Formats: sequence, C-alpha cells, structure tokens
Amino acid sequence: MTNRARRGLEAFLKRKAAVPSEDASTLTLRDGRALTLRIRRHPTARRLTLRLAPDGSEARVSIPRWAPFGEGRAFATSRIDWLTAQLAKVPQPEVIGAGSALSFRGRELVVTWRADLPRSPAIVGDALQLGGPADNVSRRVQRWLEGEAIALMRADLAYYCDAAGVAAPDIRLSRAQRRWGSCSTSGTIRVNWRLVMAPDHVRRSVVAHEVAHLAHFDHSPAFHAFLASIYEHDIGAADRWLKRHGRSLHAPFG
Repeated sequence: MTNRARRGLEAFLKRKAAVPSEDASTLTLRDGRALTLRIRRHPTARRLTLRLAPDGSEARVSIPRWAPFGEGRAFATSRIDWLTAQLAKVPQPEVIGAGSALSFRGRELVVTWRADLPRSPAIVGDALQLGGPADNVSRRVQRWLEGEAIALMRADLAYYCDAAGVAAPDIRLSRAQRRWGSCSTSGTIRVNWRLVMAPDHVRRSVVAHEVAHLAHFDHSPAFHAFLASIYEHDIGAADRWLKRHGRSLHAPFG
C-alpha cells in the first residue's frame, strides 16, 4: 500500500469512528402530540439539560460528550409533564395588522393603518401609524422594527465597547430561535432583532454580555465580573425578564 493510500484509509477510518454530535427523533406527549426531540453533545456539558425552543417547535437536550443519545431520550421522556406545561405557556403566533398591540422598547403601541397615512411607520402618541398597501402591513412593521433595532444596538455597542476599552466590532441582527446574542471568534457580534420589543435595559444587557466576550471568551468568574463593571443596571433583573417574558417576543409576526 502506498503512503498516499494509507493516509486516505486512515482518514476514512477516523471519519467512520467519529462520534456523532447530534441526534433527532420524535417524542410523543401524553395527549398524543408529537414533539421533535433534538439531542446535542456539548463539549463542556457535565450534566443533562432540557429546554423547549421559544416557539415550542422542539425539545432540546444537551448531554456531555461521553453520554449516549439513549440517555438523553430517557431524560426527556421522564420530563414529559414539564414539557407539556411549558408548551402551554408558549404564546400563539400573531399576525401583526391594523389594530394589533405591538411592544416597542417595552412600551405598548397600537398599529394604526389608514390609506391616507404616509407609507413609512411612525410613532404618534401611543400608536404606530402607517399607510401604504394594506396587505403587507406586518412585513413593513417588521422591517421598521429591524431598522430601529440595528440603530439602537449600534449605539449600545459603541457605549459598551468604550466602557470596555475595546474597538467596536461589526454588529449584525440575528433571527435565531434560541439565542439572544452571540460573539464569534472573529469578533462579530449578533443580537436578536426581537429584543427591540423588550425594555431598553434588557436589550442593552445582551449587547453588554456579548461585548464582555471580547475580553473573556467564556463564562468564567472573570467574565461575569467584567460584565458587571460595564453594565449599568442589574444584570440579574434583565436575565429574569428574558426568562419570564422572552418567549412572548417570538409571537408577533408568526
């Protein structure tokens, strides 16, 4: 066997021996409903954790690298009643249109559409007013929210990078279903656009969290101390708000 063939065989055997990192199956609830169950091996996990996707579309189990997928499935099955209770709390999708209530920076606005109003949305008192075609009100309101989100988040980013003493990286909007923010190894920060509907201190806590990762790319005590030094509010209160109300941000716009 040539050296080239041997190297090719060794690479093939390594791929064959690689442990899969994810498994997807279906979990049947007591009422007969089928729920997608996604199990992921996490490199730093020391125990099994179970979460429900914010939109209720799937249950997610994180397991240590050494744990078999069967253990993850048994773990989820043993908590079917908890999953059923969490599903009952998931807000039903809402299509935003004339007369809809819409949260913006923690403040409730009423979407007001009239054919004679300007096409671009604008806040007037407690209303978000707009005109234009009646059949795409939802999409135009979402685009407006996204525009407001990136403007606010860029200002947040500049503020916290100045406080942290680091150069401001690129920031982009995210549409993730299970993460409010992320910071890549290249330094790019992504923040979920739906946070523009949350109170300002909640949105800003997520931006501050990701900026803190520019100095500490982990969740060590040093990271948390650094985050507390640059964030001007109570980070625990912001986290509790997201835990209690975060799912409600996924209901508008379906």
